[in-house]
Amino acid sequence: MSSDRKKRVIIGISGATGAIFGVRLLQMLRSMPDWETHLVTSDAGVLTVRQEVGWSQARLREEADQTHNIKDIAAPIASGSYRCEAMIVAPCSMRSLSAIARSSSDNLLTRAADVILKERRKLVLMARETPLTAAHIENMAQVTNMGGIICPPVPAFYMLPTTIDELVNHTCIRVLDLLNVEQEYAGRWAGLNFNTKS
Repeated sequence: MSSDRKKRVIIGISGATGAIFGVRLLQMLRSMPDWETHLVTSDAGVLTVRQEVGWSQARLREEADQTHNIKDIAAPIASGSYRCEAMIVAPCSMRSLSAIARSSSDNLLTRAADVILKERRKLVLMARETPLTAAHIENMAQVTNMGGIICPPVPAFYMLPTTIDELVNHTCIRVLDLLNVEQEYAGRWAGLNFNTKS
């Protein structure tokens, strides 16, 4: 395999609220020439993108380098021999979390996540639900024990955000940090600063 190939990351979008996180990650990675994105969206995820972002499935696909049908379990990303550096499920519904925790590869999104785990690659689940049941917490613990990272989209307020975009961008940048994606960002914690807004 050529050493100069782009690094591949799978972006999964499931049916929980927070579709903007998957969309914004695709947009951010699109501007990074070293990365290649592979998109897989659940049927519920397609509906959520339409409801929350106002995008059709065709418009969403334009943001990815490659897209895969949720039912195509023969897609390249369903095999460990197809090298992908990481996968992010953004957002990750409790249904998808449960399937991933139990290795229930009933569609391409959950199969790809299972492959990432078994190959000891990086899996980040932006789990989106509140409040949580014991079953949700147990599933999160199971994924963590298998090497996955549970990263709920919890907003940070220390950079004094004034727009939803700032909150979304900060969260997505923190997720990309987990993949060691190099990027410039002015909103990192730099200690207390009381010379801010009154």
